[in-house]
Amino acid sequence: MHLRSSQVFLVALCLIFLATTATPQSPSPAGEAFPSGIAQPAAAKQQPAPPDPPKSDQEKQNPPKPETAAPPAQQDQSAPNAQEDQGGFRFHTSVEEVVLHATVVDDKQRMVTNLDKPAFSVFEDGKPQNIVSFRHEDIPVALGIVIDNSGSMREKRDKVNKAAINLVKASNPQDEVFIVNFNDEYYLDQDFTADIGKMKEALEKVDTRGGTALYDAVVASAGHLKKNAKLEKRVLLVVTDGEDNESQETLEQAIRRLQEENGPTVYAIGLLGEEKARRARKALQFIAEKTGGIAFFPKSLDEVDSITRNVAHDIRNQYTLGYKPTNPKSSGGYRTIRVDAKSKGYGKLTVRTKSGYYAGQDRAATDADLPKKAGAPK
Repeated sequence: MHLRSSQVFLVALCLIFLATTATPQSPSPAGEAFPSGIAQPAAAKQQPAPPDPPKSDQEKQNPPKPETAAPPAQQDQSAPNAQEDQGGFRFHTSVEEVVLHATVVDDKQRMVTNLDKPAFSVFEDGKPQNIVSFRHEDIPVALGIVIDNSGSMREKRDKVNKAAINLVKASNPQDEVFIVNFNDEYYLDQDFTADIGKMKEALEKVDTRGGTALYDAVVASAGHLKKNAKLEKRVLLVVTDGEDNESQETLEQAIRRLQEENGPTVYAIGLLGEEKARRARKALQFIAEKTGGIAFFPKSLDEVDSITRNVAHDIRNQYTLGYKPTNPKSSGGYRTIRVDAKSKGYGKLTVRTKSGYYAGQDRAATDADLPKKAGAPK
């Protein structure tokens, strides 16, 4: 009996020891995941599942990306990578992005306004580029109206002024406009404004005398856009009736300045007589084509009003394309640009945009302010 009692005592002692040293398993707190690679204990598996089960280890380590976080190349480009401020229409493009404003016409020169992003292909120096932003909507512009004020324009200014105002009236009401009058000199007679009355007053500052410093006036106006425009889309409308005969800038120098980064699109109206038509016509065509604009040569002053309305329509119906060049801008140099468009239901489509740009050059932004005549409104 004594031996059996001892054995019973030892067994009981062992059981007590095991009971006091064992750690009971409890279920994990809601939402806590077990470390990767370690199996969940059976006791915990037997607990009832909560209404909203915790995420797995894999889900926590690799959470699903929200739909709006797709990379730029996969985004729905109805809103471009260059987003706008509320009410400000400022594009926040990356430093490397090149933004193009493009007009598309068919083989009968009719404007095509219903294309989507896949219809476009962009080439820089002949190499295809990835379009990272795309939009087709009426974007407000910073517009400079640059009008010849030389002696030969005396009888033409009244109709030209009315056409310029009608251009503004047919444009986006949020456009900002400045007025430059030039002869052998150039003056900022009205800085950026949306006030039609102030524009009329500036256009009526007719002082028709002297020669024609067209290139100087265009370069200075482009510099004013770069330095002072709040809107990213920039346009110059140039009206002249003669060949440049006073500028310090040459035509080639003017083109180079206009083709610096973020340079404006230039629309030109040449009121040219037969004797000066040839060279003046070529110069205006060259300026317009290199910047993505159009040069018009009306046969009479009566056509100027309809031309300015067409310019407003062209500006308001452009596509805006953005791409990051495969050759970084920091490497500098001149880059040629070509944009193609193809779409079912159309034959040959022509895309009009700037023909190239000088990478990394923004020299015009540091130019001196345009001079103002005494008493000119601010």
